[in-house]
Amino acid sequence: MKIDNHLLFDDAGAQVPFRESPNIGGALTPRYLVMHFTAGASADSSIRHLCNPAAKASAHLVIGRDGAIVQLVPFDRVAWHAGVSRWGDIRGLNGHSIGIELDNAGALTGAAGAWKTWFGRACPDDDCVVAAHRNGGATCGWHAYPEAQISAALAASEAIFAAYRLDDILGHDDIAPGRKTDPGPAFPMDHFRSRLAGRADDAFPLMETTANVNVREGPGTQFGKLDISPAPRGTLFEPDGRDGVWLSGEVLDARGAPAASGWIHGNYLTVTTRRPGA
Repeated sequence: MKIDNHLLFDDAGAQVPFRESPNIGGALTPRYLVMHFTAGASADSSIRHLCNPAAKASAHLVIGRDGAIVQLVPFDRVAWHAGVSRWGDIRGLNGHSIGIELDNAGALTGAAGAWKTWFGRACPDDDCVVAAHRNGGATCGWHAYPEAQISAALAASEAIFAAYRLDDILGHDDIAPGRKTDPGPAFPMDHFRSRLAGRADDAFPLMETTANVNVREGPGTQFGKLDISPAPRGTLFEPDGRDGVWLSGEVLDARGAPAASGWIHGNYLTVTTRRPGA
């Protein structure tokens, strides 16, 4: 993807669909990229909301669960996505950031086999990540981000970072902790930060699983599960490669020794400071 005149274009050179939101501010020189989930029922309903003058809210991009991208605000204009927010000495991140909204219901209610969104839609176990938010709160279900959506978000983010030389990528929960929980623990923020910061592929941090996860023979759900599956939440994983949002590496046992080699989806991994065998 690339950006021309503050508009996003796909790999084929076509501009992504643009639906102008009236909810915009003045000129923007961005320093950060801020990720959100919509907490809506669909990408279309969220786009309609963000284009409604009564909403007094907007974002630069909305990305559907199928990876479809719609731009609402040019990247050189302020969008109203951050609200009351702070990062370091900066207050009011609207005036300093580009905002991406991902179609995602957020926190779920219920339990395994009976997860539901806040608006009452059933959510299959495969679309749920069970985790506690790093800012606090009980362990619960969170709507997972599909691979197509994550891949599209990463491609758009890389184009934005290249065009505007941004300082960092943040979550709404970074800049408004206690008030906002998006994009939440299901979003692979560490993976995005490592890619956007340009870290070499062989410089992977130690990670642990955030839920009971399947370890697969290859980078995708079409590959078989290893006998070690499901690896329990908190299992240490030592990555050594990447294919999109999938990471390859060694699953470690309680002593820190390699127990199996396989692939785990990045949505279910987070960087850890635990030491193997501790």
